[in-house]
Amino acid sequence: MNIVIEKKVGDNIRKLREKMGFTQEYVATKLQLAGCDITRSAVAKIEVGQRHLYPDEIILFKEILQAEYEDIFRLQ
Repeated sequence: MNIVIEKKVGDNIRKLREKMGFTQEYVATKLQLAGCDITRSAVAKIEVGQRHLYPDEIILFKEILQAEYEDIFRLQ
């Protein structure tokens, strides 16, 4: 686990979410409807690097946020 990477990925997700005009609650709901057991609080923790992302969540974040994997994992 690399906390610097986790924080950067979380920050990328937050920026993508805000760019779309989505709330954390909206994103959590979309994830739940797609089958992920996740709360708004968990989305908040992901965005600050306090919670790991699971592969299925990454795929759904990409779809919900209309992003590319590069947008999520960009470290620069």
